[in-house]
Amino acid sequence: MKKIIFVCFVILSGCALTMQSHLDNIQKDFASGKFEISKMDVKKQSNLDLLINGNALFHANKFKESDETFEEFNKRNLSETSSSLTRETTGLLFGQSVNSYKPYMMDSLFVSYYQIWDLLALQDWANARVVINQSYERQKNMSVEYQKLIEKNKKIIAEKKEYKEILDKNSGDWLAFSDIMNPALMYLSGIYFLNDGDFDNAITYLKRANGMMPDNDFIKQDLNLALSHKKPIGIDWEFIETGFAPRLHERHSDIFLPSIGVIYFSFSEPVFNKNVQFPKNSQLLANVDAMFMTEYNEYRINEMLRSYTNAVSKTALQATAYNSNNKNSLGFGLLSSVYSVASSNADVRTWATLPQYIYVKRNENKNSKTNNLIYTRQNGTITDNKTIKLK
Repeated sequence: MKKIIFVCFVILSGCALTMQSHLDNIQKDFASGKFEISKMDVKKQSNLDLLINGNALFHANKFKESDETFEEFNKRNLSETSSSLTRETTGLLFGQSVNSYKPYMMDSLFVSYYQIWDLLALQDWANARVVINQSYERQKNMSVEYQKLIEKNKKIIAEKKEYKEILDKNSGDWLAFSDIMNPALMYLSGIYFLNDGDFDNAITYLKRANGMMPDNDFIKQDLNLALSHKKPIGIDWEFIETGFAPRLHERHSDIFLPSIGVIYFSFSEPVFNKNVQFPKNSQLLANVDAMFMTEYNEYRINEMLRSYTNAVSKTALQATAYNSNNKNSLGFGLLSSVYSVASSNADVRTWATLPQYIYVKRNENKNSKTNNLIYTRQNGTITDNKTIKLK
């Protein structure tokens, strides 16, 4: 019996480690310029697969397929902040990893960002405008939902003061924004409208980008052009992605109480990448670490609450099993401990191929009458580079 239980424990508790290893390997492949693409039909792919494969297709210059993959993701995830009783119950009984991947709001904003690149590369200006308009409405709605989440979590913290101590202790070095935002998406959209001569919309998006990144002089230059109703001439905008966004690893804490059993906690914890190179003559456009932590700071409060609820219910089960008068009480107790461990796993899934930072260069070429958008993915060496002529 004990051997069987031990084997079950090893298999079940290794799920998070397997996912962590899988996502780490995907990051390594992307860093080396290897963009492996799934051959599975998009309708059969999971949410996370759609995000990673859509990104891989984009890097492989399969822009139409990339856009279609991201569009499938959009159809499934119209409300990123919603939850359900079924989902919460399933997570409580079997752990969060058995649920389908619930995207971050940031994921959806990056889907729009890459879709715009896809459509501009295809010279599909009309649909690029559609995606931009949709993303603007989505970001406004997300801001409202995010504020509701903050208010909800304030009540949780007020009732569970011990949460605040743990959260404050573990987040001292984390930078986060005060709202859901993607300045790279806003700036790219502003450049689109500026080149199209739609100065009213250009002003709207460039003002938002400028508000998000007030120290970026390139955004200010384009905003001044829009305010003056002047189209740019001979400008190359280069968006440079470096590094990778935080990875989530599972963190464990367990306590053994005599006659009760193991109280087992699992939390996800971000691990940040380091030693990212700063591209010369560029300015920071988006700190994706901060974007990620903006949401994660709020979601981890709910994660802690789930873990606490999990521990209480599972401890009661263990106590009943261990203290029963049945001759198999020890075996049932051990089984309940295994169940507690296996069903208390943290969700460590993230869109592993997102960049850590996005920088921008704005170069003027007085001898040219055309404007270009340049996309660069840089990890020590350039692994992807594409140039798109603007109309």
